[in-house]
Amino acid sequence: MTCEHIDGITPAPPHTLEGCEDCLKIGSDWVHLRLCLSCGHVGCCDSSPQRHATKHFHQVGHPVIASFEPDERWAWCYVDAADLPVPRSAVQFLR
Repeated sequence: MTCEHIDGITPAPPHTLEGCEDCLKIGSDWVHLRLCLSCGHVGCCDSSPQRHATKHFHQVGHPVIASFEPDERWAWCYVDAADLPVPRSAVQFLR
């Protein structure tokens, strides 16, 4: 499967390195972190209580995230429900 959404992305640096930025604001816990490649929002995964990465997609429509976990290198497009390679231009922002 191909994804046209990843082609136009200029990856943005993460807003924080400390954790899910929304969970940090409300004092909630998270499981895994995801980086929005469009704007740099750091959100928690769908296994986390608040699911902030998916909420971010539904609120602003940025389609592609990447794992923000150490030593993980994958991306996901919400619109196409597709696994993607991490763009080379985004690798510098991952842990």
